[in-house]
Amino acid sequence: MCGIFAYLNYLTPKSRKEILKLLVGGLKRLEYRGYDSAGVALDSADGKDMSIIKKQGKVKALEEEIFCHTNLDFESQIQSHLGIAHTRWATHGVPSEVNAHPQRSDSEHGFVVVHNGIVTNYKEVKTLLTQRGYVFESDTDTEIIAKLIHHFWVQHPRYSFRELVEQVVQQLEGAFALCFKSKYFPDECVATRRGSPLLVGIKTKTRLATDHVPILYGKDDLEYTRKEGEAPSQDHRPHGRDTELPVIPRSDSTSEFQPLEDKEVEYFFASDASAIIEHTNRVIFLEDDDVAAVKEGTLSIHRLRRCMDDPHAREITTLKMEIQQIMKGNYDYFMQKEIFEQSESVVNTMRGRLNFQDNSVTLGGIKDYIPEIKRCRRLMLIGCGTSYHSAIATRQLLEELTELPVMVELASDFLDRNTPVFRDDVCFFISQSGETADTLMALDYCKSRGALIVGITNTVGSSICRKSHCGVHINAGPEIGVASTKAYTSQFISLVMFALVMSEDRISLRARRLQIIEGLKNLDNLIREVLKLDDKVKELAKSLFQHKSLLIMGRGYNFATCMEGALKVKELTYMHSEGIMAGELKHGPLALVDDSMPVIMIVMRDPVYKKCMNALRQVTARDGKPIIICEEGDEETKSFADRALEIPKTVDCLQGILTVIPMQLLSFHIAVLRGCNVDCPRNLAKSVTVE
Repeated sequence: MCGIFAYLNYLTPKSRKEILKLLVGGLKRLEYRGYDSAGVALDSADGKDMSIIKKQGKVKALEEEIFCHTNLDFESQIQSHLGIAHTRWATHGVPSEVNAHPQRSDSEHGFVVVHNGIVTNYKEVKTLLTQRGYVFESDTDTEIIAKLIHHFWVQHPRYSFRELVEQVVQQLEGAFALCFKSKYFPDECVATRRGSPLLVGIKTKTRLATDHVPILYGKDDLEYTRKEGEAPSQDHRPHGRDTELPVIPRSDSTSEFQPLEDKEVEYFFASDASAIIEHTNRVIFLEDDDVAAVKEGTLSIHRLRRCMDDPHAREITTLKMEIQQIMKGNYDYFMQKEIFEQSESVVNTMRGRLNFQDNSVTLGGIKDYIPEIKRCRRLMLIGCGTSYHSAIATRQLLEELTELPVMVELASDFLDRNTPVFRDDVCFFISQSGETADTLMALDYCKSRGALIVGITNTVGSSICRKSHCGVHINAGPEIGVASTKAYTSQFISLVMFALVMSEDRISLRARRLQIIEGLKNLDNLIREVLKLDDKVKELAKSLFQHKSLLIMGRGYNFATCMEGALKVKELTYMHSEGIMAGELKHGPLALVDDSMPVIMIVMRDPVYKKCMNALRQVTARDGKPIIICEEGDEETKSFADRALEIPKTVDCLQGILTVIPMQLLSFHIAVLRGCNVDCPRNLAKSVTVE
């Protein structure tokens, strides 16, 4: 979704041109998240005001706009300075320059803010501020944040920048990550988050004296209170004509993280590690209600609320990501690169976990919880989009090898129903980013009811990682394309390995386990064979890209491939596409079939082969011209096809990993032929951090 990037250099001389290049470069690293406008804010040449430059469209357009400003004095050196930047994905107000971030408090640029997420009570706060004389220029919920901090500054001029931000976030409801800059507090940065990811990168010339930053609380080490012993409640939020904003007592805490004696330090604030990895690999992942403030080169982290399980410090994490991993290399698109990386990414998912010598499987992240999981009432797999499809793909195998009831839920629908959850349930939360808002809210719901929480994510340090009791990191590597590919196959394999762990002591399932492990052993080579179909798939795309609809049918282990393939086509090509359970064909979808409707059918020699063949005959009897994905050498099935793609045979429960790759390639090639933005499809975002 939206992307935040801020850069603060303290006693580290940089020209304004270098600072702008850093800010624009950070935004370019975040482009894959999806956006429709971008902007930057930095000090003006005289240092007395602030320059805000915003542009609808791509970061490239913003970059051109920036370097058209001849009054910025690009070459002058600045010892200490804060610049903030943002890519916006519209939620409140249409994409436009006035709605782009940063948003300002007033025409004099007293305070500016960049914001990811949604403020759900912005209308109430806006009403109150309008009554106080503030005039709004945008349609965003973000503008109320900038004006609200200005209001507090007018009322309490002696408050520090951090304290003003703390006052503001106490009034906000919803999910957000915020980064503030002010001309009244030069060279200071304050950032905070609640329900939306934010991290701080630290770069110093010499080794840090500590790998931890202490967490500071309010006065007397207690939670902030309105008056002694009374916590602020929802009733204190502004909602009426005569309502005044509550003021929380100031903090007297002084402990903070101190860089080494030379004091030269650079800080990077970002919503994603990919934006800062080229500058530093030392980061702190902020938690909900953390307020990180940098003043005179010193970073401090404060907590708005104290939780029972709060640690005393935030650890400085060393990222293992490399800059080469987020570059396109020899490919034209990130998605194309990630499709072809799957032969390596599946091996990385299994590395250190699957021992092919003794056929053992070890998942270190959940090893200690396996006895508890085996005693559970049921397994619940919860996710959104592609992650949900990975759960559908493995449900049948999980039921077979665990002999437990397995529920698969869309996170948004799960919350709408207030689904009963019990203490002896085990809930898996699947998310590539680990920050998906609906999935996180479902996680909180299940955790509050005492269920065991297992995270399946691709992002170390993500919110799901930190909130889960245990979990599996899928090790797929950075995924930049908005349409997920290699994360899907790695999530698939992670859940298969979990099923193998759960059945390791079952003699009756030993032959089945060995069959699956043998299939996993050769999976990377089979994926390479499937990828050799790229040219055939490209030719197929040429015959399909001008159609308006595409039906994809299958059943059993390959039904998830139909759903995932249809999602990829919708995401990338903007064609209507539908994944159909082949068994449901005669109950309605058959009405869509004629000689002009493109139909793709997945028909493998698995336990549902005869049933799939029945569906195939129903299609051909209605003059349909099916494109069939089948096993190599299956001439009988091919005889019913208008065109066919043959893929290698593997174990039935792993076949979905091979059948999904032609669908990924097909959606990619159709998107290119239709002139669509492959890596950043319209209206979509990589990390969906709003409801």
